Amino acid sequence: MFLGENLLAWLVLAFGAALVVGNLLAAFRPPSESARTKLGDAALDRAPLGRSLLMAGIGFVAAVWALASLTRG
Repeated sequence: MFLGENLLAWLVLAFGAALVVGNLLAAFRPPSESARTKLGDAALDRAPLGRSLLMAGIGFVAAVWALASLTRG
């Protein structure tokens, strides 16, 4: 297989971990005032907490599943 047998598991691990980190950072560290002024009226004060936690949970499940697939062999 091109780029290895476990390419799909590695990609799921990477995207799952990115979902976790990105959504948790967006939820608990809102953008600075200068970033909000650049975007104008389109900027939110904070990311929606429920949606961010849900997406972080989905990413966590995907990352754990990928880790289990990679360690299982």
